[in-house]
Order: sequence, then structure tokens, then C-alpha cells
Amino acid sequence: MIIVALDPPPHADPREWCSKIVSSVAGHPSLAGVKIGLPAIVSQGLGWVKGVLEAVEGLRVADLKLADIGAIMRIVIERLASAGFDAVIMHAFVGDEGALDEAVDWCRAHGVKAIAVVSMSHPGSAKFIDKHTKEMVEMCRRLGVWGFVAPATRPSMIKLVRDLAPDSRILSPGVGAQGATPGQALCAGADYEIVGRAITRAEDPRKALEEMAKLQREALQKCRVDT
Repeated sequence: MIIVALDPPPHADPREWCSKIVSSVAGHPSLAGVKIGLPAIVSQGLGWVKGVLEAVEGLRVADLKLADIGAIMRIVIERLASAGFDAVIMHAFVGDEGALDEAVDWCRAHGVKAIAVVSMSHPGSAKFIDKHTKEMVEMCRRLGVWGFVAPATRPSMIKLVRDLAPDSRILSPGVGAQGATPGQALCAGADYEIVGRAITRAEDPRKALEEMAKLQREALQKCRVDT
């Protein structure tokens, strides 16, 4: 399943650009939802977001990678929820007491899916974040997070998270432009692959989504045979 990352080019109108992509890929059976990141929201605020998300079937993920005290994260998540998001990505490294515990409790009480980053795709993640991935996953499971972010570019991290959290959802960015091939993360245990530019910058985003889905199916078929 594919989550499309809506990351508009710097000088594009975010509402117009995102609406065009959503309209193109809407209704595709492999589309699990969309993700909107911090640059698009910072560029023009939250005012335009609700109109775009109303046309989305599936997950509506706010990717701000929140990393603050609980009181601040609660305020931000409340505003994101009011704009139409039903899932929010936050960093696990801030810890539980006075931070994630408050944010996750608010999410649970208001029907928002809390998603924790426990590994990232850039090399620096291996130097710091990944040394504590196991602890962070265990902590987040105790708190009751809905899912985790682990990079498609590093299947070993996905496998680790899946082993530690067999019932949680795993979202894996990095497919396409960052180098991971379609289906690679799914074979490692992810539930969703996040794809941005390979779809959104294509001449025909729907056709690109279909091609990604086809490659996912082929990869899954092969890895199931291999195992």
C-alpha cells in the first residue's frame, strides 16, 4: 500500500498543487492515504489544508516530526486535527514522561493516530537515533502508539521494529528518489511505503502510482517465494 507524500515545489501554490495530485490519484485501490510535511504547512499555514484533505480517502498524515514537551505537542496536534489530519508523526527520542505520554493520550482520546519516528533514512540516524531504537519502540508500545516510521532505505531497521512491535503499523519513507525500490520495505515488514517525487513529479501521477503498485506486487510475490 502507498502513502503519497505531498511536498510541493518551493514556488508552487500548495493548495493548487496538492489538490491536483490528490485529484489525479484519488480512488486508486493501492492508495492508502497522503502525507503533508512541514515545508508545505509553513509556507502558507494550515488554512488551505482542510480543503485538500476533504478529498482524501484513507490516512491523512501530518508529518511535522513533533519533538517538544507534551503541552506544546498537544496544542499543535489539536490544531492539526481541526484542519482534517487523522494521523500525526512525532519523534520518539523526546521520551515519555511530560512529552510523548501527553501527546499520545490526547491522540487516543480524540481519534488521532500517533506515529513515532524511531529511525530515519539519513546517515546521521545510525550515529544517534538508531542506537536507541529498541528502547524507543518498547516505550512507545507501552504508551499505545498506533504506528512507527522506519526507513525503506534500511530494511534491517524495519525488521527490528516489526520484531519488537508485531501488531503496530510501520510507515516507510524513502521509496523512489531516496533509493529504495518499491516493495523493498513491504518485504521487510512495513505496512505502507511512502512515495513522493516518483509519483508527484511524474507527468501522469496516477500512472506512476499504478506502476509503483505493480512493482510492489512483483516484489512481494518474489520475497514470499524466496522465504
